[in-house]
Amino acid sequence: MQSIDSKVLNRIRGTGRGSVFSPGTFLDLGSRDAIYKVLSRLTQKGIIRRLGNGLYDYPKKHPVLGLLQPAPDIVAKVLSGNHGARIQPTGAYAANLLGLSTQVPAKIVYLTDGLSRLVCVGDMEIRLQHTTTRNMATAGRISGLVIQALRHLGAKHVDDTIICILKRKLRTEDKKQLLKDIAFAPAWISDYFRIIAQELV
Repeated sequence: MQSIDSKVLNRIRGTGRGSVFSPGTFLDLGSRDAIYKVLSRLTQKGIIRRLGNGLYDYPKKHPVLGLLQPAPDIVAKVLSGNHGARIQPTGAYAANLLGLSTQVPAKIVYLTDGLSRLVCVGDMEIRLQHTTTRNMATAGRISGLVIQALRHLGAKHVDDTIICILKRKLRTEDKKQLLKDIAFAPAWISDYFRIIAQELV
């Protein structure tokens, strides 16, 4: 029979490098105390890395840069837990994901309908901020990302260049989604939704 260490390690390797996990990922393999001990041993061996309290990753390796930091979205997804909580990138990070900014912010905030959480991964701070059900209405959809990015930029800073980038970047299906979710956007952003998807109106 496989030891609990082998079972946990096999599952970690099966997820591939760059994966992030918590002890809860392995509770079907043993008690919480046993899992914590396995993860502690794997951390000491340098196989996995402890990112924060109850948070680990199986880091990717770069030949020059060494161990790479995990993707923020993967960290946020694990932080949100396995209880159906949704997350929505917001602020400067939402703008970066849409190509409206080249800078990845040091502090990344996600809205969530789950618990608020905070973790520091290297030089990066990832925060889950609990919000209202209405603010999560478009979570996980392109419309939610556009709403958050434009809200971050502010009405005075959304110009023709920003709209052109979004028109080029968004696929036809994305633009259709904007029109479907237009009622969830603030009035000034809903006007831009129509402009971005004007060929479909």
